[in-house]
Amino acid sequence: MEFKGSSVYEETDFLSNYLQRRNRVDSPNNSIEKPVVYDLLGSVQDKRILDLGCGDAQFGKELMDLGALYYHGVEGSEQMSKLASQNLHGLQGKVTKSAMEAYDFPQEDIDIVTSRLAIHYLTDVEELFRKIHDNLKADGKFVFSVQHPLTTSSFESKKTGERRGNWIVDDYFEEGERHEPWIDKIVVKHHRTIESYFASLTKVGFTITGLREGMPRRQDFQNIEEYERRKRIPVILAFSCSK
Repeated sequence: MEFKGSSVYEETDFLSNYLQRRNRVDSPNNSIEKPVVYDLLGSVQDKRILDLGCGDAQFGKELMDLGALYYHGVEGSEQMSKLASQNLHGLQGKVTKSAMEAYDFPQEDIDIVTSRLAIHYLTDVEELFRKIHDNLKADGKFVFSVQHPLTTSSFESKKTGERRGNWIVDDYFEEGERHEPWIDKIVVKHHRTIESYFASLTKVGFTITGLREGMPRRQDFQNIEEYERRKRIPVILAFSCSK
């Protein structure tokens, strides 16, 4: 069985395994993607933030601790939405259960829109980028990360196990659906090139102010072997854009 969008997180066994893996100290989420996103965000003091595909909103809780004025998470999974509401309890934030592509943007001032490792699930990114651009404040910022296109081009090497020693890059310029074996499930993602992301962002009016490929930093890893392994290939791609 294949899972599209956030539907895989409704599988209790998958969700439990996913959270356990993601929360490892040396997971790529914590050791690579997180430092990049925070670098691109800069100060969030007194900012109103919209987070698309917010997951359990632990990120939102951290942003509030850093001085964000308000946080609004959008999440398509019922189970993740419940976890998000629990994490935001008592804070100036809320969660809306909706797929990000179907979300009806509120008529409110949004300083920053974020999305972390979620947009690669979408078929049409240009329409989402247009909605984000139209609803940001005049000087607003859009910061997002996706799985790096070098790793989404082919999942052939994942058939040998989750911890790959080598990565196959193939059909890079053939954009479209990819079926990834992930935590004993098959998850549908959408491969597109770096050039394609860039073109879609600029077409809707964004100015790209930062592009990062998540080069590992030694201080973000406890395990030296994992650090050396992660230097072999980029696993995330992140953009910072301004309106």
